[in-house]
Amino acid sequence: MIRWMRQALWGVAVVFGVLLTAASANAARAGQLSEEQLTVVKKLGDYFNSLTTMKGEFTQVSPKGNVSAGVFYISKPGKMRFEYAPPNPFIIVSDGRWVTVKNNAKNKADQYPLSATPLNLMLAKQVDLLKEAKILSVEEKSGVFWVTLESKDSLVPGHLVLVYDPENSALQQWIVVDGQGRKTTVNIAKLEPGVEPDPKLFEIEVPKRRLKDE
Repeated sequence: MIRWMRQALWGVAVVFGVLLTAASANAARAGQLSEEQLTVVKKLGDYFNSLTTMKGEFTQVSPKGNVSAGVFYISKPGKMRFEYAPPNPFIIVSDGRWVTVKNNAKNKADQYPLSATPLNLMLAKQVDLLKEAKILSVEEKSGVFWVTLESKDSLVPGHLVLVYDPENSALQQWIVVDGQGRKTTVNIAKLEPGVEPDPKLFEIEVPKRRLKDE
């Protein structure tokens, strides 16, 4: 995947290095999770499953500390649009089959099968985190839970941290850590569940189709 695909998708902050190092060192299989931890994972899965359509805003911090912002739209299953505000020229669109990363400034685009990206799990109609992902750890920090997971089939290198507020039943942010240990933080705000996005938002013109990891 290209750099922006990694930064945007593998698509969270307290002290990232300390937290994620601890998560890896204390990795826990699903069978080793406590009842409380299993309950948190189930609630997180129920939260994802309760969302069908949504609009919101995001702020993304790249591994080098660059900050980008924008709006996003979700329509499950499989459809999503991340639209960055200028000067960031990128837009990321999933049409349910392909994820397109387009650089509007250069009029270039790359496409990836949705099934080969972390979005496949987050945009599924129904999510069973214990079945479809390896739960590495579940940690509680000041009433907020940090759930670290990775792809069960290991097709996508790296891992994902979901930061979940159980009191408000809301995902606050996620951290994407790629196979080389680079971290990207995505904070979300002003969520509007139930907003029906225009279907045209999930259509994107691809100047030259380049299929990756097919």
